[in-house]
Amino acid sequence: MKNVVIVESPAKSKTIEKYLGSDYKVVSSKGHIRDLATTGKFGLGIDIENNFKPNYIAIKGKGKDIAALKKLAKDSDKVILATDPDREGEAISWHLYDELGLKDDNYERVVFNEITKDVVINSINNPRKIDMDLVKSQETRRMLDRIIGFRLSKLMQRKTGGKSAGRVQSVALKLIVDREREILAFVPEEFWTIEADFKDFTAELEKYHNKKITIHNEQEADDILNKLSKSFNIVKIEEKEKLKKPRDPFRTSTLQQMAANRLNFSSSKTMQIAQKLYEGMNIGSETVGLITYMRTDSTRFSEVFVNDTKTYIKENFGEEYIGGVKASKEPKGAQDAHEAIRPTSIMRTPEDIKPYLSDDEYKLYRLIYIRSLAYLMSNAKTLTTSIDLENNGYLFKATGSVLKFDGYLKVYSEYEESEEKALPDLKDKNEITAKEINKYQHFTKPAPRYTESTLIKEMEALGIGRPSTYATIMKTIKDRGYVTIDDKKFIPTEIGFETTDKLQKFFSDIVNVEYTANMETELDEIAEDKLDNVEVLRKFYDEFAPLVEKAFKEMEKKEPEKTGELCPECGSDLVVRKGKFGEFVACSNYPTCKYIKKEIKETSKVAICPKCGHDIVEKKTKKGKIFYGCSNYPKCTYATWYPPTGENCPNCNNLLVTKNKNIICEECGYTK
Repeated sequence: MKNVVIVESPAKSKTIEKYLGSDYKVVSSKGHIRDLATTGKFGLGIDIENNFKPNYIAIKGKGKDIAALKKLAKDSDKVILATDPDREGEAISWHLYDELGLKDDNYERVVFNEITKDVVINSINNPRKIDMDLVKSQETRRMLDRIIGFRLSKLMQRKTGGKSAGRVQSVALKLIVDREREILAFVPEEFWTIEADFKDFTAELEKYHNKKITIHNEQEADDILNKLSKSFNIVKIEEKEKLKKPRDPFRTSTLQQMAANRLNFSSSKTMQIAQKLYEGMNIGSETVGLITYMRTDSTRFSEVFVNDTKTYIKENFGEEYIGGVKASKEPKGAQDAHEAIRPTSIMRTPEDIKPYLSDDEYKLYRLIYIRSLAYLMSNAKTLTTSIDLENNGYLFKATGSVLKFDGYLKVYSEYEESEEKALPDLKDKNEITAKEINKYQHFTKPAPRYTESTLIKEMEALGIGRPSTYATIMKTIKDRGYVTIDDKKFIPTEIGFETTDKLQKFFSDIVNVEYTANMETELDEIAEDKLDNVEVLRKFYDEFAPLVEKAFKEMEKKEPEKTGELCPECGSDLVVRKGKFGEFVACSNYPTCKYIKKEIKETSKVAICPKCGHDIVEKKTKKGKIFYGCSNYPKCTYATWYPPTGENCPNCNNLLVTKNKNIICEECGYTK
């Protein structure tokens, strides 16, 4: 039989199969096929006493997929494992190798940094074997996350109102909580500024007799204003030519930050769209990956892309717009396994492929394309001017700049922030008269709350987490109710404060920035075969386990919230408890009294039930999916997945609902 290539996603498999021809069958594992079991000590799926031996089982629902892959592997000449080009992808390849019973002589490992025909064929022609050091690093990360996540989440659920805790998640939440406490404790300080307004510009007071001046209150401001005239001496005019360099190409973190700031995308949305652009899009004449792999720490480009792009710049903008390849400063702990995020071809301009993309796909592709193009263009040149003006010993300064050569700003100006204005030519003047001089009151402000963008930037700077984890962390702290969002900013909830405080009381040596960053370094060293993964796990567990035991014994349990009602069976208070499927109301005297209030959590009435006349209300399934049902359930079982309009069908009197923007009757098919 032909060779079998196994990738992770179905979309990618369709793209690659078109490149490889009839000798290859490309199939998808549909992501991970195995994970740690939830059996054994604490349900960790890890044999702690036996050198942390993991117990892997097939992920629920993957049995048929694994059986099909085993059959294909058995009948093929060779199995080529082509999962994603990162540690997680390497681990998935190893799981496939192990689960499918492959041997060293009948498998190969290849990686695709981009899904284009030349790259795919070149990778197939240059295979390697699985890098077990990368696998060990990913395995260690997974086991650390499982141990910390399971043990601390159980602790939080039992002792607090929190739902989960995690190795990196809890540190990210701590950053948000610490910042909020800084804001709450901040005491604003008053200060004033004085500005002189001229015809074409404004100058601000900076010094008095060449010493920096601070104006503390209005009285001080008025005293200064009384000493000033509207006539200013021009003391110094200074002009300097400055170079403005293009920004580095996108890494995962900087792409998420820029997409949040400029496109208003969440980090998870950015990664979902980038995944589609990487895996392959139908652009009419071909199906091709439009960007390189989107999980990367690197800021370098391939030589081929650099040369192609320089040719494109010369032909479209002129030779003077060609820039050099700059030396970029890699972030702390960068894993330079592949390139920065860039278009797979500079010839596929955003305008050319716009008809084949959704609006959001186009916006993100264009952002990546323009950033990559701009990076290889020449520096912009500005003439920066500063003017010093003197008035009775008080020195005012005005600054501005003029763009002399646009360079990379030819394409990137819409993404740059600049409020500088040109200043008038005052070289032939000694004095200048202000239209007016004004005072302005200000108050110092605390550090701003984190947004997704600034939190990701802070986490990367501190060396905690990895590019592939940021989107998940942002989503988790929101979904768990640890934060709310106001004007894109994170505000910790009461549960967020409580969870952080409890963790810090018992786990401050582990749930902190330094420990988490050091752990990332150790994971890197495992990947480089510099550290033994079992030793890392043992050292961690020996420190962690006693802290957990102590916390389970000594952490004060939060009292359940009282509803204000009394139990009809024993007279004790009814309280709100948390169960597998959400909150419910039960007797506080449990287990002596096992009364549970039989009620359905529901929202306000949305319509009248056509069957029994009771209210139709919004409800949720056990998995959280919204539907609309009769409040008289179980006596009346009327329900619909679609929002009722409140109107009845003129044909059958059933409720009209909104489905795909149309108002219809599900009973008889009537459409309004």
